[in-house]
Amino acid sequence: MTWHGSNKSGGYNPPKSISYDQGKFGRMFPSLPPFAQDTRQIREALKELGRKGGIMDAKEDTDIAVNPNLARDLIIDPALSLINPNNPNLVAGMTFLGQFLDHDITFDPVSNLERQSDPESIRNFRRPLFELDSMYGSGPSASPYLYDQSADGEGIKFYVEEISGAAAVSAGGFVRYDLPRNSQGTALLGDPRNDENLMVSQLHLAMLRFHNAVVDYVKAQSSLTDLDEVFTEAQRLVRWHYQWIIIHEYLVRTVGKPLVDNILINGRKFYKWHNQPFIPIEFSAAAYRFGHSQVRPSYRSNFGPIPSDINSQIFRLIFNDNLADEPDPDDLRGGKRAPSRFIDWQTFFDFGDGKVRPSKKIDTKLSTTLFDLPAVRGDIQSLAQLNLLRGLTFSLPSGQSVAKAMNLPILNTTDLADLVDFKLHQRTPLWFYILREAEVKENGERLGPVGGRIIAEVFLGLLQGDSMSYLRQDPRWIPTLPSAVEGTFRMADLLRFAGVVAPL
Repeated sequence: MTWHGSNKSGGYNPPKSISYDQGKFGRMFPSLPPFAQDTRQIREALKELGRKGGIMDAKEDTDIAVNPNLARDLIIDPALSLINPNNPNLVAGMTFLGQFLDHDITFDPVSNLERQSDPESIRNFRRPLFELDSMYGSGPSASPYLYDQSADGEGIKFYVEEISGAAAVSAGGFVRYDLPRNSQGTALLGDPRNDENLMVSQLHLAMLRFHNAVVDYVKAQSSLTDLDEVFTEAQRLVRWHYQWIIIHEYLVRTVGKPLVDNILINGRKFYKWHNQPFIPIEFSAAAYRFGHSQVRPSYRSNFGPIPSDINSQIFRLIFNDNLADEPDPDDLRGGKRAPSRFIDWQTFFDFGDGKVRPSKKIDTKLSTTLFDLPAVRGDIQSLAQLNLLRGLTFSLPSGQSVAKAMNLPILNTTDLADLVDFKLHQRTPLWFYILREAEVKENGERLGPVGGRIIAEVFLGLLQGDSMSYLRQDPRWIPTLPSAVEGTFRMADLLRFAGVVAPL
């Protein structure tokens, strides 16, 4: 789900192999050939396919200089996004939850777009488990800078900082918080990517405050007094409720409950390992990048001091590379602290109040703002080009060959007619194929058979491969923290419990 990449030189040909070692990337389908040989011609074709103004660009108006209300209008006027429609099945927050999940299991800071890469040679600097090490770091002893050393925090709660001036521009004077930052504004957190945009930054903050609230809950509900034991129990509760959300909310909405239940009952068919789980490159470099198609060009970040007044509400493009890098730019880039840079989660998750907004459909159209990303090195700033070239450098197989290997229906060439001029309609890059499959098979509301199977098997496989997950420790466990519906737990419940939801 990470949006950035790099361009460097060098090269070697990757062996066709599968990784079984912890902490590495590998392949689900090691015997399948790459969809194309890495040549100048194929690179130019991929660049053309993913270019700004090309067939993957939703071609939305993003010129806020002409229309200062454009960020708002892109949300309330469907006519401005005719070829990039809303997804009635997935709320806006699922996009950024997906990004947060990605950062929890993968971190590859060294691969690039010009070097053919062997997945086994690339170290995953994140443990491939849903254990929140992107948040916990190495724990209170080894990562003390992440934790609150005050009398209230006792070294086992996370340190967060109040946003000065935010209460004055927040509904009901609600106090707002930000990630802790050093004197240069750099966030102090377990994964720097979780400060890439305001939504994932505030989601990381919400998870920190969720842990802190669970620490208080453990102290109140148990007889534990030893701080190490309190921290350990709080961490277990946080992780297990988070893992429940992954399966019962994120996966169910993204791939469909029948597929989730099928894998839990009948087992995985394609994602397997010998010793420890690894991250399949078909997942990280293709299938899991489906979330890029969900990104809206703009969002309502918060409702301001008077929620009933639309002029009080804050609407911004997610990225605007035409803006100077100021302390409070008029977009939703991360790395900034200012009074109005906070999130009202009612826009992003369903609290039953009618305020939630949907994501965009999963299809081969990406919001125009993603074709001119800020802070990307080199001559390529289109996210679509970055994804397509990454699939080439990792020698990923075509979508057709993966579907055949899975014994699943293959898309008709008529479904890929717009790729004929690129000569990619019969050997389609896996990322593009999975997006088009969702569009054709599921009306863009969830992933199709190939994409859904890859995502679901990897997610469930990582949880089944974690000896400390609730699926391994107690597969019949149900959530115990307070929730709107007893016996379950959703993101709305987590955010409420964390104390980050302002009354509107």
